[in-house]
Amino acid sequence: MTLAQVTRPAVEAAIAEFDRVGREEFLRSTGFSRSRSYYLRYGGRLYDSKPIVGYAHGISVGIPLGPADFSGGDRTVAQRLETLGFEVAYLPPIDWTRDEIIVVCAEVEANGWRQLDRGDKRVAELSQLLQSPVIHPVAKRGPEFRNPAEVARKTADIATRHPDYPGKPTNGNRLDEEVLRAFIDRPDEMRQTAQAIRDELSRGFTAGAPLADLDVKALTAEEGGVLYRRHLRRERDPEIRRKKIADTKRRGLPVACEVCRFDFGRFYGPRGVDYIECHHRIPLHVTGPTRTHIDDLALLCSNCHRMIHRATPWLTVDELREMVLQASAQR
Repeated sequence: MTLAQVTRPAVEAAIAEFDRVGREEFLRSTGFSRSRSYYLRYGGRLYDSKPIVGYAHGISVGIPLGPADFSGGDRTVAQRLETLGFEVAYLPPIDWTRDEIIVVCAEVEANGWRQLDRGDKRVAELSQLLQSPVIHPVAKRGPEFRNPAEVARKTADIATRHPDYPGKPTNGNRLDEEVLRAFIDRPDEMRQTAQAIRDELSRGFTAGAPLADLDVKALTAEEGGVLYRRHLRRERDPEIRRKKIADTKRRGLPVACEVCRFDFGRFYGPRGVDYIECHHRIPLHVTGPTRTHIDDLALLCSNCHRMIHRATPWLTVDELREMVLQASAQR
């Protein structure tokens, strides 16, 4: 028996049966587990590739294949489907980011540092919240992405690492421990951060594509990016920028970078007049959703602004100015 005997019509028939009975029943009846990485994408939906091909083999030659009848694993199945003209998506499990763990940890803390069960209403709400497109693009997710079972497991990973937990920790990672320790050491700050992340995730369902920025893409999962996107969005608010420039002129100061003193108007002439960026001196996840004051903002050229945001923890305006002065002195 080889996969070469599987035909396209048979695969389409398997897809139709999958749709008719539903995923859970199709997997149960065929004896397969859920796919881990390779999925057949058809008609805008994802299908577990190996069960589909096993069922299609039965339609093609009268002998269905079970989980133990395949040689070569998922990739072999994917190759056969691609040969038949189907699209196969490689969607491995997605690691949890710091932002996601913070949100889950806040729920575990609110539950007295006890894990939440899969059927808990709060787990269902967390699962739905984490489906937001703000952190992970929808096109890169498998059908298991942040489902209630996965979210419940994450609450267990966190709860069983608490210092007061008497048993053995479940499988987790270093980020779980770091976030847990932060909640224990700085509970008020972390609760505020968790709420800010929740707000951004909720906003992502209605705000369209997340703000694109090279530095956001460069952030690692450990550093997170949800609140940085909010920070950038606030900094780029044209009304905030207009008020800051007007206040600077009112005080008789040049509209120039507060770090390197670059003045776009003096260098480029009329084309560069009032061209400058605004920077919040204190990250918004620290200040919270407060009203922005003019004194909270600094005027920066594009280069200096990027240097401040290039890595965490962010530099202050004074720290970057000192770095520029030291570098200039060494030339």
